[in-house]
Amino acid sequence: MSKTQERAETAPNSASQQGRTAGPVAPPRVSARRRRPGVIALSLALIAAGGAGVAVLLLQVSDRTEAVTVTRNVQVGQVLTEADLGTASIALDPAVKSVHADDLKSVVGKRAAVELKPGSLLTPAQVTKDSLVKAGEQLVPIGLEPKQIPASTLVPGQRLELVHVPAPGTTDTGRTSDDAPQTIGGRVVKASGAAPGTGVVVVDVAVSATDGPAAAAWEAAGTLRLVLAAPDGH
Repeated sequence: MSKTQERAETAPNSASQQGRTAGPVAPPRVSARRRRPGVIALSLALIAAGGAGVAVLLLQVSDRTEAVTVTRNVQVGQVLTEADLGTASIALDPAVKSVHADDLKSVVGKRAAVELKPGSLLTPAQVTKDSLVKAGEQLVPIGLEPKQIPASTLVPGQRLELVHVPAPGTTDTGRTSDDAPQTIGGRVVKASGAAPGTGVVVVDVAVSATDGPAAAAWEAAGTLRLVLAAPDGH
């Protein structure tokens, strides 16, 4: 067989093989991912929680109240002015009683029943229309050493008694040791903080005008003691 015939016989076979190898290639099959019920449930829970958080935030924003605040220090008995007060939008617990911003004008001109600090909310109980020292009363400052200061906090309006305690080795003229000590009823108007170094606290006490001079004399002589009345004032 000649070389020309061999090439002719092998040519169709080669073309057939090339046709088979050059044909279209099928894309690889990608199996569908199985959906796991647990993952789906977790996703739904997270979405629901996110929606609940947004709802709570919106409720908190919508429940904000315009309340009256204190903008500067106000001493006990001082008359409130508009410059002492401001307003703020805050979320309040229903149990907290505050003065609403719409009522700001109504508290201007009243007196502070307690010492007011800037940045605090104003409550109805912190103001009064009455003077803390009423007609027919006098204000007597009483200095208390650390050992004489009661453990209970002294607050404006608290009832008390001023007790005359004779100095050691002396007795009141015309009185015997069996007699009850002299007392004067009074009311706390203000109590200062402890003085640096000495710890002395000054308490302003309102007493009747007839008892004011005696109370001042006892204070000057160092023979006065302060006794708190019962919580109900009796």
